[in-house]
Amino acid sequence: MKLGVFDSGIGGLTVVKSLLSHNLFEEIVYFGDTARVPYGIKDKNTIVRYAIEAVEFFKNFELDLIIVACNTVSAYALEEMRENSTCPIIGVVDSGVLATVNALSEKNSNILILGTKATINSKAYEIGLHALGYKNLQTKATGLFVPIVEEEIYNGEILQAAFRHYFKEIEVPHAIILGCTHFPLISQEIQKYFGKDTLLIHSGDAIVEYLEREFSFPKRYKNPELKFFASENPEALRNVAKKWLNLV
Repeated sequence: MKLGVFDSGIGGLTVVKSLLSHNLFEEIVYFGDTARVPYGIKDKNTIVRYAIEAVEFFKNFELDLIIVACNTVSAYALEEMRENSTCPIIGVVDSGVLATVNALSEKNSNILILGTKATINSKAYEIGLHALGYKNLQTKATGLFVPIVEEEIYNGEILQAAFRHYFKEIEVPHAIILGCTHFPLISQEIQKYFGKDTLLIHSGDAIVEYLEREFSFPKRYKNPELKFFASENPEALRNVAKKWLNLV
């Protein structure tokens, strides 16, 4: 099994980390559009155009599957990507919705959805959850978290100030959907802020749950081949990957 993972930048590495922990693929090809990150402030037509260009990039490899790790692209451009792809493509929004449903049987549960401005404006998570009977939803666009994580700030006063800015009027939820792949890197601090009783839904874990449910994996790969590409400064992406994924 050869997998492609697409993200607007480095955040999708959190999805790769979850995939590696389950040994599902023989080879993983990661492409981060680091020259044009963040996508969360861009209009739909631009997001779709960038996403189709990513599909063209992946045609250089004989892939069995592509995962769109970017929530913004998953919300806006998945169908257009599928129309231009020679292999199946799945996104993190649908898997995140299913993971939330599996974790919360009580449909009156208070669910907070965090994401970029574009992801929140798309209402993709809300539409998916509403269709399954979940109505008690709060949403918050938390775009500042992306550059904070890109600066490798995972705790401390800057992050806490951002929490106070975004969350001061938020009711403590039963669950939080981390609707951006950058956000798991600050999940411990988010957990501390809201308390241990709040469940966090992580894109990477959700996509693994979805894959194991929808696909057959008769063989496991302990040491998959990893290839990292970026539209700008690929060496910086590889250095972050080594750090985040604990690669030698």
